[in-house]
Amino acid sequence: MATATLLKGLLDAAIKQDASDLHITVGRPPTLRVYGALAPLDGKEALGPASTESIISEMMTADQKARFLENRQLDFTYSLASRVRFRVSAYFQQGYWAASLRLVPAEVRTIEQLNLPPVLHDFAKLAQGFVLMVGPAGHGKSTTTAAILDEINQSRTSHIVTIEDPIEYLFTPGNGLVSQREVGGDVHSFGDGLKTVLRQDPDVIMVGEMRDPESISAALTAAETGHLVFSTLHTNSASQTVDRIIDSFPAAQQPQVIAQLATTLVAIVSERLVPRADGKGRIPAMEVMITNPAIRNLIREKKVFSIDSVIQTGGDEGMVSLNNSLMALIKSKAITAEHAVLFSNDPSGLKKML
Repeated sequence: MATATLLKGLLDAAIKQDASDLHITVGRPPTLRVYGALAPLDGKEALGPASTESIISEMMTADQKARFLENRQLDFTYSLASRVRFRVSAYFQQGYWAASLRLVPAEVRTIEQLNLPPVLHDFAKLAQGFVLMVGPAGHGKSTTTAAILDEINQSRTSHIVTIEDPIEYLFTPGNGLVSQREVGGDVHSFGDGLKTVLRQDPDVIMVGEMRDPESISAALTAAETGHLVFSTLHTNSASQTVDRIIDSFPAAQQPQVIAQLATTLVAIVSERLVPRADGKGRIPAMEVMITNPAIRNLIREKKVFSIDSVIQTGGDEGMVSLNNSLMALIKSKAITAEHAVLFSNDPSGLKKML
């Protein structure tokens, strides 16, 4: 079978089975992640080194292949006949080619379509500040951020500049202007992109991921200068996120970072995608922290451990703890108690609530 035909068959199968990811690796059949669980594709044999290399190479341009061989890893996007896009992470494992493909829907879904809390609409109305989407990999951070950005794009005459690695969602023309820059193609790094972004007349800036102190510092400075900045981190909660940002810097720089964070931070949303009780997909459970004077003081005083208590009592301000979000899903029979406990940051506290 020709490599192009084999690749198309694998991607079609991933789309048909509503998979979130497709894994291609030597010694295993092509494997899908469907609703959070991994399963090999029916009827497919284990892939050999030559098959794996040819499938992954088929998705690359000559330039991408050269960069992959030089750096031993590469993130890029691949489109299947303009129907759907895939975010591809190609890498070497035990000397062999391998890749993980994440399906990116062709259309940006709305906050309502994604079953997200209505309070997220408020973030699309902000003029300035720092908003963070956090959570484990594969739990909807990019999708949630795209929903908010597209609401801004459709409702406001704002210039949105994104710096992504790689570009995932493509935004359709709206009332705003969206400039999407890809690391490796349009800009060398997140840090380089952020150094010059303020010269591009942005109203809204989206940093795909804050990977190092340089990008964190630049994002904070952009928010401090009156822009609305969105970004993501691989952290599990609002309090852990604040700790991670502060601890990313040497002790001598931390007072400045704390001051910037306390001044600019508007919200932190921590997301989990939990399997539905009926087995038909996943549904988001979310911790939402809205920065108020109490939280600003806790950040300044480095009493970050107390943020969880403020979230617990901040329901009137739109705040939601992850356990309360999980409990609401249990009561609506959307998820099971067993799955809720698995995804909770505080399983013992959730069990007491149950």
